[in-house]
Amino acid sequence: MELFPAAVFNPPKASRARTAREAAAGRIIERLPFTVRRVETEADLLKAVQIRHAAYARHVPDFARTLAEPEAADYEDDTIVLLAESKLDGSPLGSTRIRTNLYRPLGVEESIVLPDWLQGKRLVEATRLGIDEGRVGRMVKIALIKACFMYCEDNAIDYSVATGRPPVDRQYEQMMFVDVFPEQGPVPLRHVGNIPHRIMAFEIATFEERWTQARHPMLNFFFNTHHPDIDIGPSAPPPALALPGRFDTERPSERCELAVA
Repeated sequence: MELFPAAVFNPPKASRARTAREAAAGRIIERLPFTVRRVETEADLLKAVQIRHAAYARHVPDFARTLAEPEAADYEDDTIVLLAESKLDGSPLGSTRIRTNLYRPLGVEESIVLPDWLQGKRLVEATRLGIDEGRVGRMVKIALIKACFMYCEDNAIDYSVATGRPPVDRQYEQMMFVDVFPEQGPVPLRHVGNIPHRIMAFEIATFEERWTQARHPMLNFFFNTHHPDIDIGPSAPPPALALPGRFDTERPSERCELAVA
């Protein structure tokens, strides 16, 4: 199912958003002790899976057993995986996966129908966020979140949809996400092991304005500082990773259907 024409994936305003962001942040350049970049090889993906599995094992060990290997969703052509790596030794420090609704519904829509104000909008959902427990972990998480918002700006995304279990949902509150279903409690979600999650959303177009009005403590990090170590690559997604083995010659969508059959 094609929800949006392929031609609109990379609209002209995407490049303008990146140019404006870099110009605004050009006054301050900050180097990080790690890099954030897209996964482009199987070796990269295995690093992301390593940190993902370890992070989930600390909090939801039963579900973590299903994350010990790459998932079919990691190979989808409407998905990118981000990896944070230590500059010191190349070890993985964090990872998350971003999926759009440009060609099919989001993972959260397997479990619930989104309200009218999100229907027909360009959406992303970031899942499988995993961070190392070390002292640099909080900074890695913030950098990954900044990378996600950079991706949203570059691809003219309307809303970022997030799902969080307590107490992770409070972190989304602090970033000014709003409840999609304010009168409803946590919802069991199929794509995260039927664990109840709070469903929240964030409007991208008013991001900077709302944070400025709120004097958000991370405003400078996100909007007034250029981080050369955060590189999400081109606006359009790179070619999907090829699933190992006999699926290598199939189309990306066909590969994933076969892989989960």
